Amino acid sequence: GKSNKASRFHLSIFSIKDRSLSVCACIKGQSWFISMRMQGREQLKSWLHSALREPLVHFLLAGLALFAFFAVRDEAVDPASRAITISEAQVKRLADSWAQSSQRQPTPDEIDGLIRDHIKEEIYYREGLRLGLDQDDLIIRRRLRAKMEFLVTAKLEEEAPDDATLQAMLANNPARYATDSRYSFDQIPVLAQDATQGTARAKALLAQLATGADWQRLGDTLSLPRSLEAESHTEIIRRFGAEFAASLADTKRGGWSGPLASGFGLHLVRVRAVTASTKPAFADVRQALENDWRAETLKEREAKAYQALLDGYTVRIAKP
Repeated sequence: GKSNKASRFHLSIFSIKDRSLSVCACIKGQSWFISMRMQGREQLKSWLHSALREPLVHFLLAGLALFAFFAVRDEAVDPASRAITISEAQVKRLADSWAQSSQRQPTPDEIDGLIRDHIKEEIYYREGLRLGLDQDDLIIRRRLRAKMEFLVTAKLEEEAPDDATLQAMLANNPARYATDSRYSFDQIPVLAQDATQGTARAKALLAQLATGADWQRLGDTLSLPRSLEAESHTEIIRRFGAEFAASLADTKRGGWSGPLASGFGLHLVRVRAVTASTKPAFADVRQALENDWRAETLKEREAKAYQALLDGYTVRIAKP
């Protein structure tokens, strides 16, 4: 009985020791495994950090994103949109554009470079459209609006008024298209610090002229010529001002008179000849009438063209 108890005791101790060893071994094994996992995570983070810096990885990720985008949308890519054809006319246009900016013709290698750049632009353009990058882009919207307005304006320029419309314009404003009155006259500038002093000098000069004084030696020096021949009313306004031109129209011919005021000061004037304005013939001013009609009615015609487009839409506005 004692020997059996002893053997059981030894077995129990051995079993306890064996279990303790197993537990210790298990704990050590788990610690090693956890340590290895942590080291693996650190190595993975380091590898991902390095890989993300590589341009090739960026390209692959972009391609994967495009693939995923089309897969989600479930849209098949049109095979025709994958074909790029560069015609001779396009190559010529590229070369001409380059020559215009560079002031010389491109070499064959430069033409090849232009073609490659055009292909690159075309590919990015098509891929951008596939991704919908043209949607809700303010700059693109404004560019398209500008192009449409240009097309509408070009179409409006093809419109032409009839003769009845142009004749009515001429009848309503004959002075606008009348031949300008023309004046041949001499002028003596009288410059002074104030109007009172200038008027006094002008009267003194008129008195000298009445006694036969040489008018070329009287008065002050001015950049304008002293004698003008067949000067139009419009040109006189440009040179001397509207006030001077209006006074000149009322001045009698033949003798010295004045003074007439201009932007420079005062002038004594001798009108030698006047060619009165005349109403022009319709045929002579038809082109001028048509040009004015286009300019005056452009906004109205643009508004009508826009209204025609607007009528094709149903517009709903939800105000806050």
